[in-house]
Amino acid sequence: MDAAVVAENVTKQYGDTVAVDDVSLSVPAGTVFGLIGPNGAGKTSLVRCLTGTTDSTGEVSLLGSEPTHVERARIGLLPQSFSPPERLTVRELLGYYANLYDEARDVDSVLSEVGLDDAADTWYEELSGGQQRRACVGITLVNDPDVLFLDEPTTGIDPTGRRDLWTLIEDLTAEGTTVFLTSHSMDEVERLADQVAMLADGRVIAEGTPSALVAEHGGDSRLVVRTEASADRLADTEFRVEASAGRLTFHGVDATRIDDAVDALTTAGIEYESFTWTEPTLEDVYLELTGRAFRGGPASGSAGEQTSAPQPDAEPAEVER
Repeated sequence: MDAAVVAENVTKQYGDTVAVDDVSLSVPAGTVFGLIGPNGAGKTSLVRCLTGTTDSTGEVSLLGSEPTHVERARIGLLPQSFSPPERLTVRELLGYYANLYDEARDVDSVLSEVGLDDAADTWYEELSGGQQRRACVGITLVNDPDVLFLDEPTTGIDPTGRRDLWTLIEDLTAEGTTVFLTSHSMDEVERLADQVAMLADGRVIAEGTPSALVAEHGGDSRLVVRTEASADRLADTEFRVEASAGRLTFHGVDATRIDDAVDALTTAGIEYESFTWTEPTLEDVYLELTGRAFRGGPASGSAGEQTSAPQPDAEPAEVER
């Protein structure tokens, strides 16, 4: 598969500050490439390097050419901060940007794709923050780009709108569009990205498929029990249990062993408030590789996590897979 985006030893400095530090990566055509990292990691600066909107050292190839030599109609770019004309309706706004290209997509079809059919005749300034972000995504689609750069595309969008945009991105890649996605949302990247690069202090610290990164660096699944009991009371069980303030953590408990762990608590006479089962995620990978928690990751209760409080004479809750 040919690469749509290639970076080799790309570096970008602002004065004495190194925003992008010797980054190399390759994005196969027709895939979603996820770039994740906290604020200040260098994500936006790297996108600017890859799209030719800022100068840098090293080499960048976009659709086989230098970024500044690529026909602009073949590229879509949604910056993290983007303020289109506010006194236009959504339909007028998309039509305005569509008219910048010799060939453009039907505006009504784009409105439908981003879920703004009902708000098509509403002024941009009167849209909610999430609707404004959807309109901005629509602007990037009117030219039917071959490569689409999305810098935090779902910021401010409600959960239903996020899922709709995720489906849209999946549909675009199924039709051959290459998507370069930056995000704070680990669950977003885990769902969408074929390949992931983790950025810290301007450098790529890990790259691979989400599943491979989690398998190599994420650690094991865990059952965390809220209780004041000591781990010593479970010393004779088959489980590896660690105690911390107000909780016991069972390590290496997969979904099929939750009932066994709860039975061990009951046998040991341990009372507890609730328990939470979690699988390792990309957030755990980032913590393992950097020693720093990733801010802006998935909230408690995300997919892959099951929380339950004990009920009298009730069987342990089953974990949905």
